[in-house]
Amino acid sequence: MIAEIERAPGVTWTPGAVERFAMEPPGASKRLCGVKGNMTKSIESAVKRGEIERFVAEIDGDIPEAFDSAEQWPDCAKIINDIRDQSNCGCCWAFAGAEAASDRMCIATKGKTMIPISAQDVCFNANPDGCDGGQIDTPWQYIKDTGAVSGGQYQGTGPFGPGLCSDFSLPHCHHHGPQGKDPYPAEGKPGCPSEDSPAGPTQCDAAAKAPHNNFKEDKYYYKGKTQTASGEKAIQQMIMTGGPVETAFTVYSDFELYTHGVYHHVTGEMAGGHAVRMVGWGVDSGVKYWKVANSWNPYWAEKGFFRIRRGTNEGGIEDQVVGASSDAARTALRVEFLSIRINRQTTLRTRYSKNKRAPQCLLEAQWARGMASEIVV
Repeated sequence: MIAEIERAPGVTWTPGAVERFAMEPPGASKRLCGVKGNMTKSIESAVKRGEIERFVAEIDGDIPEAFDSAEQWPDCAKIINDIRDQSNCGCCWAFAGAEAASDRMCIATKGKTMIPISAQDVCFNANPDGCDGGQIDTPWQYIKDTGAVSGGQYQGTGPFGPGLCSDFSLPHCHHHGPQGKDPYPAEGKPGCPSEDSPAGPTQCDAAAKAPHNNFKEDKYYYKGKTQTASGEKAIQQMIMTGGPVETAFTVYSDFELYTHGVYHHVTGEMAGGHAVRMVGWGVDSGVKYWKVANSWNPYWAEKGFFRIRRGTNEGGIEDQVVGASSDAARTALRVEFLSIRINRQTTLRTRYSKNKRAPQCLLEAQWARGMASEIVV
């Protein structure tokens, strides 16, 4: 297949030999492609139910030739550039959502809340199928309605280290592309078996530290709308307004060979739908591209990122994107106080919000953390 790709006219990316697939037929990446069913139909149904609204792009808005969320919001670059690892598990839908939500929370609070939202919590509590797949709107509904705790990478690795509430419990793996400097075992090899979904966490890890060691209180929510955008310009506007978004595209077996460059499908059969996080765009030698963060560890491809053709809806990547509305920095969370008379001497004065939350602290605006209340005697 490598020779076929290299001979194809107009190819803008470089394939590489993959030891991981030496004994397997093309399409072995199917296990990691965890977007189930019809993504567009699922989101359109949520729009009709009023759970998601359409993002409206400014008709005459100026769109730069290149844009990178980490450069636009340098106070949040650490979390935007955090590349996680979904292990040998098909919960890409949860990773992309948890990552984009973490980015948008940081951006909305002007860097005051730079906390990675737990993919462990989202993957195994938001959807009973977990590693067997889900839809890209599911993480957002879960985070908004239930809240998700903090959590980083396996055993506290990654830029945020240990001490968060619920780190991902499945091991790092080498994914597709040449092994290179990737120190992790390949999928299906000892150390990276095919994984079943563990039970969803209900308490923080033993290694969690204050203030992230109480599962009920270490919850992050957003108040406001969940939005979707379709098409090149609307997606660009949505990213420029509030940061990275979750999307999905069809993975073909040639993508398993991607090493660098601007990907476009050349040959091979469909492996499945894969959810990823779109962070920006640019132009390389006249070829327009999206910059996309994958969840196949930072040793994969372009330091965990890949580029894919923009403006041609490559693999359906421009069909639908999802993210929290960008008005967090402008919309105050409405908080009131409810006084409850216990007896003649004692009154409980409980802080609550109109969206049935009792946030421990009001951040910049719509993003909030915790379930705490105030007691005044």
